[in-house]
Amino acid sequence: MTTFPNDVEAVQELQKKYQKTLTEISKVIIGQQEIVSQVLCAILCEGHCLLVGVPGLAKTLLVKTIADVVNLDFNRIQFTPDLMPSDITGTEVIDEQRKFKFIKGPIFANIILADEINRTPPKTQSALLEAMQERTVTVSGVSHKLSKPFFVIATQNPIEQEGTYPLPEAQLDRFMFQLNLTYPKFDDEIKIVKSTTSHNSITLSKTISSQDLINFQQLIRKIPVTDNVLQYAVQMTQKSRPNSPLSTDFVNNYVAWGAGPRASQYLILGAKCHAAIHGKFAPDIEDVRAIVSPILRHRILKNYKAEAEGITIDQIIQKLC
Repeated sequence: MTTFPNDVEAVQELQKKYQKTLTEISKVIIGQQEIVSQVLCAILCEGHCLLVGVPGLAKTLLVKTIADVVNLDFNRIQFTPDLMPSDITGTEVIDEQRKFKFIKGPIFANIILADEINRTPPKTQSALLEAMQERTVTVSGVSHKLSKPFFVIATQNPIEQEGTYPLPEAQLDRFMFQLNLTYPKFDDEIKIVKSTTSHNSITLSKTISSQDLINFQQLIRKIPVTDNVLQYAVQMTQKSRPNSPLSTDFVNNYVAWGAGPRASQYLILGAKCHAAIHGKFAPDIEDVRAIVSPILRHRILKNYKAEAEGITIDQIIQKLC
């Protein structure tokens, strides 16, 4: 456990360990530096991530590597059409003394990889809701607390939609970030193929303990934010809502629904974290802009006119900035 005599030293220690963590992860994950950085940012803000990308982009490997480097318990849940809520949360069984005993499910870990979360029905998807929001699991009327820190990192394949169950807006809103993974660059893919088709073994060092991570999470919430940055973040969210006092004609024409207040909260938390990992002691407007896309991307619903004209969500977000 690391203790800090003052917040200035704490921010410096956070930046140092963040850089060290990035270095360790880059031993396994080639390219995708921005994605790795944003996943770590969500973890430091006690948020959850939704990773969207085609198969083969190392989404599962990325999450497993982060869990190894940060020294946290990790469980992977493969979501399938026949998965039941009790397969995630756990269930009660009768023991030898004919008494009910609760057997914990895979949700009881620090990092949960919800692989292909949209391949299971809403009844099972909703089993994650309480855990993601309240950090508890209720079975037979009894609440079981999850250990801290706790994060859900879910993956989705944007291509195959047959036999899938799109996440409802209420559950999408629980994710701090939606991160869209793209194909690697040519040079990066050369490195990937070279490293994965040889006998090279990679040893990863533990960079952050679970208690350090909890301390850093508390530190980020203590970072001060000026009124103009706070107002800028809230204005960004308000501008995404059609027919609101701050919305533009572009938003009114192409957006069906805008982001809710949780987006404003995450914009401030994300800006604080972005500032801290870059050695700043308070966020500015540039820190808000740096994390606005992954926060608003899954909270803005475009209308039929935007679909017809090929307007993307990211283009709408750029207009907000």
